[in-house]
Amino acid sequence: MSSESTPYKDKKVISIGIVRELTGLSLRQIRYYGERKLIFPDRNEKGTRRYSFSDIEKLIEIANKREEGVQTNEIRREMNKETKPVEKRMLKEMLRGQFNAHFRNNSNNKPF
Repeated sequence: MSSESTPYKDKKVISIGIVRELTGLSLRQIRYYGERKLIFPDRNEKGTRRYSFSDIEKLIEIANKREEGVQTNEIRREMNKETKPVEKRMLKEMLRGQFNAHFRNNSNNKPF
């Protein structure tokens, strides 16, 4: 996905210092959540981490769950469960669109 088509919330342009200020988390906590594969910052050419507004929202959500006593591995499992149905639905819609396009162009059959 090119940066021009990336929604502003997903553009990785925010430094870790700003993320710290916005979330109230320590630098160590922010880095730790990245190490635990809960967030995925980009790195610029100098190796500096860059975060998005979506990452900040996710960090706040993670911090709230941690305060409730939820372990990071449970948070990661929950996050994976949330994304998989969306990915499956998108794949199903893409396949349906491909089938419809194929059969509309190659026959008089009704689309699926």
